[in-house]
Amino acid sequence: MSKCLKLALLALPLFSGSAFATERKLNIGHAATPQEIAGWDIDVRPDGQGLPTGKGSVKDGEQVYMGKCAACHGEFGESAGRWLQVAGGARSLKSDDPVKTVGSYFAHLSTVIDYVRRAMPFGDAQSLGNDELYAVVAYMLYLNDIVGEKFVLSKETFASVKMPNVGGFYDDDRESAERSFWATPCMTDCKPEAKITGRARIIDVTPDDKGARKSVD
Repeated sequence: MSKCLKLALLALPLFSGSAFATERKLNIGHAATPQEIAGWDIDVRPDGQGLPTGKGSVKDGEQVYMGKCAACHGEFGESAGRWLQVAGGARSLKSDDPVKTVGSYFAHLSTVIDYVRRAMPFGDAQSLGNDELYAVVAYMLYLNDIVGEKFVLSKETFASVKMPNVGGFYDDDRESAERSFWATPCMTDCKPEAKITGRARIIDVTPDDKGARKSVD
């Protein structure tokens, strides 16, 4: 047995198992508390699981939207500048210029609530209270003609909202539906290896004013 191999075998016990990690405590941080975990565990599922308590009306949502959203997304959800449009675009997804908004694109209301709750307003994420969250989402639903002006969004009314594109998403089935189009790598009786017969040495392929190209041999 070589000297190097002996040294490697002797070193193995020092780094194996969980005992090593346990003995090398760094005394940094602490175990997450239930309250801390709850602060991160804010996802909402399509069936409503994870929804916070609270409620918000379309009327109240208009005030929240105008104060915290309209500067980027437009007063009527039409977008301001380079920011995303959040209203309109109905039946545009199959066109050459689809407009993806809350009404035309999102298949589940939970996606809207989860995204707004987690990431909006831009630059001040997670600053909305639960009532503000429900209200501003209710107002965006109203802008997309999904609910009426007197609608109040809450855990109890969540399931009553039907998103226009609810059936617009489906599982990726290309592995079965498009398998016949896939090219199978050649394994036997393949074409001979390509032979390079010359090499281009163009150093400037941009035509000048006369349309000529500069090159060297």
